[in-house]
Amino acid sequence: MSNELVFYTNPMSRGAIARWMLEEVGAPYRTEILDYGTTMKSADYLAINPMGKVPAIRHGGTVVTEGAAICAYLADAFPEAGLAPEPASRASYYRWLFFGAGPLEAAVTTRALGFEVPPEKRAMAGWGSFGDVMDALEHAVTRSEYLAGERFTAADVYTGSQIGWGLMFGTIEKRPAFEDYWARISLRPASRRAKEIDAALMPKQA
Repeated sequence: MSNELVFYTNPMSRGAIARWMLEEVGAPYRTEILDYGTTMKSADYLAINPMGKVPAIRHGGTVVTEGAAICAYLADAFPEAGLAPEPASRASYYRWLFFGAGPLEAAVTTRALGFEVPPEKRAMAGWGSFGDVMDALEHAVTRSEYLAGERFTAADVYTGSQIGWGLMFGTIEKRPAFEDYWARISLRPASRRAKEIDAALMPKQA
């Protein structure tokens, strides 16, 4: 079976995170651009991701959806890129990779929608409160150079991207610790290449 790597995305989507990860990995891949409401909801694509959302990847006969899962999969599928610690040293790596997919995503999204968890209901919410999440994230980016220690990993691609977007769109507090961390990781060559590729794929203004 072919090991072709196919990336399903839209340049105006969370696919930008997976694009960055693919560029970090350095393996050749083919991009399939999908449009909202049409090809993203087609029968062919729904067979790949029943949610009808991007990003997704197909690597040979393996399909992976969800940004954090894609980052984790690619780090393991291409170990030569060095984007995941050794299995015995992955505690912080797993913690902050999935912190981005869980508490951070939930806290930022609910707040952007105008919803705050009432203090008496915080025990029901996995993220507690927006402030709790921001404080935990600030601790994570100040205790070491990168989220999993002194080495850049897929956790920085995924959770770091959310910090970058949050700073850009005002959904994450502009704390100096976040700005310093984002400045460190956003200058990576793979990050810049990914941005340039997606910028070239953006719809042209009439």
